[in-house]
Amino acid sequence: MKYHRATFRDVESIHKLVNHYAELGLMLARSRNSIYEALRDFILAEDNGTVVGVGALHLVWDELAEIRAMAIAPEYAKRGIGMSIVAQLSEDAREQGVKTLFTLTYQPGFFAKAGFHEVPKEGLSQKVWKDCINCSKFPNCDEIAMIRSLD
Repeated sequence: MKYHRATFRDVESIHKLVNHYAELGLMLARSRNSIYEALRDFILAEDNGTVVGVGALHLVWDELAEIRAMAIAPEYAKRGIGMSIVAQLSEDAREQGVKTLFTLTYQPGFFAKAGFHEVPKEGLSQKVWKDCINCSKFPNCDEIAMIRSLD
């Protein structure tokens, strides 16, 4: 397995993988435009040149960042790829001075195994919600908020 930062050539693979799960109702969809705009946030897992996992670290506010767009190809699930991506994103966050990671997810079990715990959405910084205005579920968010301290 090879892990690397996303490049322009990876946009279609990211789009396909993330939106596969979005079609199943397991995560929110991402437009190509949003992927291009956040391309530097993504880390990919590749197997023989095929993208089999993605995840992104989005800096939100002072010492706060979000892990988002986590998706692993179904045939590669349960192999530790997701945990490896979270570990790499967490290390990137530490290097940036992030103290708290959060995620909004439909997969709380996965993130609990990665050291996150559930919190009320209302307790998150208002800065977290700036992207929500463009979400198809706004204002009726049904994702679960989870946080993890990096201290």
